[in-house]
Amino acid sequence: MKTLDDVLLELARLAIYEEFVGNKLIDKQKYLEQYPELAKEQAVFVTLNKVEGQRTSLRGCIGSILPVRSLIDDVIYNAKAAAFNDPRFPPLKPQEFDEIKIEISLLSIPEKVAYNDIAALRQILVPFKHGVILKLSGRQATFLPQVWEQIPDFDLFFVHLCEKAGLPANCLDYHPEIYIYNVKKIEEK
Repeated sequence: MKTLDDVLLELARLAIYEEFVGNKLIDKQKYLEQYPELAKEQAVFVTLNKVEGQRTSLRGCIGSILPVRSLIDDVIYNAKAAAFNDPRFPPLKPQEFDEIKIEISLLSIPEKVAYNDIAALRQILVPFKHGVILKLSGRQATFLPQVWEQIPDFDLFFVHLCEKAGLPANCLDYHPEIYIYNVKKIEEK
């Protein structure tokens, strides 16, 4: 029997492939019978990375911050959304399908961080471990913990997160709400 991790990656790949062939390939009932843990509510992000030789580049990333549907449904929904509805990229083309590597992040429930100033926030956040949600003035953005690998500098990390939320680069100066979460990362080999 496959591990749950293998099944999640299989579901994500099949979900994308379904869109190309125009047929339902996922028998959800069968998966749920074999893997009942797929029925529990879980928030996930699905990241697609395009592999070109030794180079890997982001090709799509969409997810849920809070658990709003079953694990099976969240993986299927977010895999399709990452492939076809990420506003930063054109929809995935069939010829790209074999060039993508799928990564799934299972999110813990975000916890609000109580902090008085930026120095205190630096003490609380653990780079490479914590995913971060930033909320201010009705805007919000998140970076998965994996983003620390590309932006390991605290100040630069928050400049980019503020900008992703459509806020000024110095939005930390305005004391936004900050939430942190952890992920279990699963990726195709």
